[in-house]
Amino acid sequence: MAERQRKLTPATLPGEIPVFPLPGAMLLPGGQLPLNIFEPRYLNMVEDALSADRIIGMIQPVAEKDERMLGDGVVLYNIGCAGRLTQFMETDDGRYVITLTGVVRFRIAEELDMRDGYRRVRADYTPFIGDITEAGSRETVAVNGRDRLVTAMARYFAIKGIEADMSNIDEAPDALLVDTLAMTCPLEPGEKQALLECPDTQERAELLTSMFEIAAHEGGAGTHDLQ
Repeated sequence: MAERQRKLTPATLPGEIPVFPLPGAMLLPGGQLPLNIFEPRYLNMVEDALSADRIIGMIQPVAEKDERMLGDGVVLYNIGCAGRLTQFMETDDGRYVITLTGVVRFRIAEELDMRDGYRRVRADYTPFIGDITEAGSRETVAVNGRDRLVTAMARYFAIKGIEADMSNIDEAPDALLVDTLAMTCPLEPGEKQALLECPDTQERAELLTSMFEIAAHEGGAGTHDLQ
């Protein structure tokens, strides 16, 4: 019996991928993003991904913050993250509840024709191929300034009314802590995009710390809760 390739490598990444434009939803390599799928076009997208390589690209629209207002031609940021569909459940009312696990960031090389209502792109992974090759070493990544990050995070959480288990935060490896905060905190879409595009965990940690400190200084504008 032939052994099938199940782990994605730089050589097996799909060149053409579906994309799911969603403001404020940012996926990072190694991160997990739960999604509730109910629109017919995205139900089609999930079904097609399940029958192919299970890859879906998460990407944000540039200007539109309301997902209910996303038109077919809305302008997208040029950089997103390809995620592998790792959990799937179908509900009684016809929705899909899925989880995407981040694999590698990509740059849009070309937008392709839509398929069954959803958008597709030709993905260029070249600038971010290290996301795959460095995946196994993320638990050992050390971040300078972790204490400052946690202090800024605590002030930000207090202003936003966010409750967190500090014991879990204290025990989290640096890269996991940084990426989880970047993905889940109620930051503006443009801020999330800047975090996505950071070249490494250290720069992402420094930028996230600055965002927390600025928000705390300004009194924490906004009323979102931690997702």
